[in-house]
Amino acid sequence: MVVTVLALLLAAGARSAPGVFLLPMQDALGLSRGTLSLTASLGLLVFGLAAPLSGRLMDRFGPRRVAGAGLLLVAVSFALSTRVGSALGLHLTWGLLSGLGTGLVGSVLGATVATRWFVRRRGLVVGLFGAATSAGQLLFIPLLTRWAQTVGWAQATLIVAGAALLLAPLLLALLHDRPEDVGLRPDGEVAAPDTPPAAPPMPDPGVMARALRHRDFWLLSVTFFACGFTSNGIIGTHFIAYCGDLGLGATFAAGTLALMGAFNFVGTLASGYLTDRVDPRLLLASYYVVRGLSLALLPLVPPGAAFTIFAVLFGLDYIATVPPTTALTADTFGRANVGTVYGWIFCAHQVGAALASWLGGVTRDALGSYAPAFLASAVLAVAAGALALRVTPPARRTVRAG
Repeated sequence: MVVTVLALLLAAGARSAPGVFLLPMQDALGLSRGTLSLTASLGLLVFGLAAPLSGRLMDRFGPRRVAGAGLLLVAVSFALSTRVGSALGLHLTWGLLSGLGTGLVGSVLGATVATRWFVRRRGLVVGLFGAATSAGQLLFIPLLTRWAQTVGWAQATLIVAGAALLLAPLLLALLHDRPEDVGLRPDGEVAAPDTPPAAPPMPDPGVMARALRHRDFWLLSVTFFACGFTSNGIIGTHFIAYCGDLGLGATFAAGTLALMGAFNFVGTLASGYLTDRVDPRLLLASYYVVRGLSLALLPLVPPGAAFTIFAVLFGLDYIATVPPTTALTADTFGRANVGTVYGWIFCAHQVGAALASWLGGVTRDALGSYAPAFLASAVLAVAAGALALRVTPPARRTVRAG
């Protein structure tokens, strides 16, 4: 679990870098905010598109090799991005390659490891891995901001590349694909005393054909699209730039995001705990509605104490949607198929994030304000809350263990 947490920490930090470096890169490279937003959008989009690939590969070959390859690609893409100065070069390295690398590591690794190793406390462990993503923001955003101000965005990018390069061999050495590989059974799995661990359930090669005909797959995908649009897309990419528009320094903005990450840590752990005990649909609905209300208030309140309240409210459910979404996916399509199915659901999340990242920059360039983008995101979040209630109730759900 420890090495999984470290990998998720680094992937989250790497994925948050475009939002932190948006203004320093604009000043250093002379590119428009819309152009750099497109680069960030490409990274988010490929991050999402990598999720089904990552999930399928993890179901087939195990998370160890897939996540290890992803860390090496993060190191290469970040290092290469410092050697280019054109928009096309940044689109290819900072966008496409880094999105693929972080997607192989951070998209479905936590969900796959949690569902393979845990039964009884699966929701809590998914929450713990989600909290690691929050901690990645909490740790990296202030560090990246400080490094960008002292050594420049390029040197800060090289530091992240070096960290990924050091972590890759550690993960390959310590991460085991399944508990059965080391003579154990998943935590909480009921078996007769002295019974050796059974062969692990095998993934269903036709699971996506089944998923595409299932209403719940589409409901979970649409709600996760809204999750990505309203979190990584609009806030993760543009919040620091929005603070700059208000005359607030990058340090203040990074501190607010760090506070958001701290409460995200608390909220995601609590969500994992509650997912094991409460109808996941109700959790999703409440998370999306609260998120929508906080986004609607953001452009209407003056900076200062109100931003602190926003950071607390938004942080509590930033990644809290992951444990209930993962639980509903596993219960419907089987824990052996979580990598594949959740990978496609997560892809929808990142399509939403990429669209919001791009449209946020376009809206700011065209209208001189982020307010319309924030308000549109609020409406989308509330609509997602209503859709979450239409997912099949747990009591009527056909649970597939394989």
